[in-house]
Amino acid sequence: MRKPSAKISPSILSADFADLGKDAVRMWDYGAEWLHVDCMDGHFVPNLTIGPPVVASLRKRTKAFLDCHMMVSDPAFWVEEYGKIGVDGFCFHLESVAQVPPSQEDFGKLKSLCEMIKDNGMRAGVAIKPGTPAESVEPLVDFGMVEMVLCMTVEPGFGGQSFKPEVMPKVKYLREKYPELDIQVDGGIGPKTIDIAAEAGANVIVAGSAVFLAEDPKLVVTQLRKSVESYA
Repeated sequence: MRKPSAKISPSILSADFADLGKDAVRMWDYGAEWLHVDCMDGHFVPNLTIGPPVVASLRKRTKAFLDCHMMVSDPAFWVEEYGKIGVDGFCFHLESVAQVPPSQEDFGKLKSLCEMIKDNGMRAGVAIKPGTPAESVEPLVDFGMVEMVLCMTVEPGFGGQSFKPEVMPKVKYLREKYPELDIQVDGGIGPKTIDIAAEAGANVIVAGSAVFLAEDPKLVVTQLRKSVESYA
């Protein structure tokens, strides 16, 4: 059984914030059908990025799948607003909703959150930090609560960090257990690290500075896609 198709999702955290619309269109033209939007609230992570007004403006400028990575302390608070904007994917952090490992009570909250995301027309995804075991998300996948798992390959909060190869066994574990699951990696991904992530089983690739700051961004997008497809 082949893993799902390659999806390249450039992170606008490394884009030109003075001209996000132009950069979004540029990424689409380069072959990236997804756009990774890092929404940070300054509480769950020590950084503050963008919120609904900017995402709404971005939605008007691009046909790309808006892949919102919600690094926020209360993801449920934002679901309805992002749904109204027309966001395609809403990926919350497990650690913002539940203890690790999640308790039985936590699963009730997680189930309600995932149902809310889907009721508002978005795909549900769950993200885990480098230190959170892959087993923590198994019930969410087993019961169809999420369509994607994001394994952070850096600590969430800031772009430009170095890739953590020690996260790859989690990716491999999830790929072997869930062959058809979208598995995303985010953090330090570029031409030098993509093969490691792709071989482990990642198919949704987030890259920020490696794409936006490259001399030839289109070439980088193509390289990332080819690597994922070569390990399919």
